[in-house]
Amino acid sequence: MSRASRESCSVKLPDEEHEFFERHRLAHLATASAAGVPHVVPICYAVVGDALYFVVDEKPKRTRTGLKRLRNILENPRVAVVIDDYDEDWSRLAYLLVHGEAQRVTEAGEFERALQALRARYPQYQSMPLAFASHPMIRIVLQRWHLWRASL
Repeated sequence: MSRASRESCSVKLPDEEHEFFERHRLAHLATASAAGVPHVVPICYAVVGDALYFVVDEKPKRTRTGLKRLRNILENPRVAVVIDDYDEDWSRLAYLLVHGEAQRVTEAGEFERALQALRARYPQYQSMPLAFASHPMIRIVLQRWHLWRASL
């Protein structure tokens, strides 16, 4: 069974979809290069207003600013995010697929507001010295979504 998708320039998620976001801790971000080469990585996220945010944090990475996901977003800002429930009882399967437009946060006030929400969701971020100048943050403006459940 599936719920209908909705499309528009920017959307406000209904309560059920918003709760699905809030209930989960991990999402998978799909980006694609200008040539259409896909790339998928797990992300920690927070929903603030009608946008989803993630920051390039202090976890081990070869580089913070040269990450493939960031290069892809510069080349092609259209992204998808999926959050899912897996269970051996397949009647409990569910996922939320969101498509949107990604952009680097360029305003310090917006960075701080989103960082506050990320730190509230992930205590690990509270001890990380995440800074506007050194830790890129991405805003994904939600454009359409699809919530699917194996059973209602």
